[in-house]
Amino acid sequence: MTDITASSPASGTARLGVMLMLLGMAMFSLNDVLGKWLVATYSVSQLMLIRSAAAMLVLTPFLWRTGWRQLIDVDRPKLHFLRSALYAFEASAFYFAVAYMPLADAMTYWLAAPIYVAALSPLLLREKVGWRRWTAIIIGFVGVVIALEPSKDTFTLPALIALAGSLAFSVAMVLGRSLRAAPDTTLVFWQMGAAVIFAGVWCLADPSGWAPVSGAGLGLLSLLGIVAMSAHMLVNRSLKLADAATVVPLQYTLLLWAVIFGWIFFGDLPRPAMLIGAGFIVASGLFIFFREQQLKRRARG
Repeated sequence: MTDITASSPASGTARLGVMLMLLGMAMFSLNDVLGKWLVATYSVSQLMLIRSAAAMLVLTPFLWRTGWRQLIDVDRPKLHFLRSALYAFEASAFYFAVAYMPLADAMTYWLAAPIYVAALSPLLLREKVGWRRWTAIIIGFVGVVIALEPSKDTFTLPALIALAGSLAFSVAMVLGRSLRAAPDTTLVFWQMGAAVIFAGVWCLADPSGWAPVSGAGLGLLSLLGIVAMSAHMLVNRSLKLADAATVVPLQYTLLLWAVIFGWIFFGDLPRPAMLIGAGFIVASGLFIFFREQQLKRRARG
C-alpha cells in the first residue's frame, strides 16, 4: 500500500494528474497480484528482503544526489525509526494476508486506513475532530466489522494480521504528518532501509524459510520492488500536477482492481459482506477526506 496525503497543487494539468494517479493505482494493484503469486513459492521474509533491496538499488542515484549526511543526520530520529519499522511490519503483514485471503478482502482492510488516521489524530497529534467526522469514523468502523464478518470461522489469523497491518499503516501515516518537513528521499531511505533490516533479521532467525531462487525468480522478486517504487513516483507526481481533492479519491480504484485481478488470476469472487463493508468504508473515507479539505480551505480564509 501507499501513504497518500493531501498536497497543494502545482503547475501542470489536472487531466495528466488524474491519468498518473489511475496508472499508479493500477501499478500498485499489479504489485499486489505479483506479491500474492510469489508468496506461494517464497516466504514473506525472503520476498521482503529481495524486494526492498531491489528498490534501494533503484533509488540509489536519487539518494546519492541528496547526499548521505542529509539522509542519516535527521531531526527526531526515533520518530523516523518508529515510522519506518511500522511500514516494514505493514508491508510484511499485507503479503502474509494476501497469501491466505482474496486480494479484495485484504485491500478492504487497508482502505480503512484513513478512518483509523482520523480516529488516531486527536490522540497522537492533538487535532480536533468534530461530530461529523466522528460519525463518519463510526460508520467506517461498522464497515470494517461487516467486511470482517466476525465469527469463529472468519476471525482467522490472516484476518487478524490484516487488521494489525492496516492499523500499523495508519499509525505510520499519522507519524508521517509529524515529519512533513523531512525530504521525500529521506523518508523513503529510512523506510526501505528498515524493510531490508527487518527482513534480513527475519531471514537469519528462520533460515528454513529461504527457498532456492532461480534467475527468473530473482527477477520477479526484484520487479516487485521496482513496480512499487514506480507506483509511488507516479502518485507523487500526480499530487504535484493536480489538486488533492481531484486525485486522492481515485485511490479507491484499488478495490476495483483487486476484485478484477483477484477474479482473473486467482478465481476469487468477493464475499457479499466484503462488498457491503467496503461500501461503508469507501463512503466514510471519502467524507472524511472532503471534510478535511473543506476545513483547510476555511482555515486559510
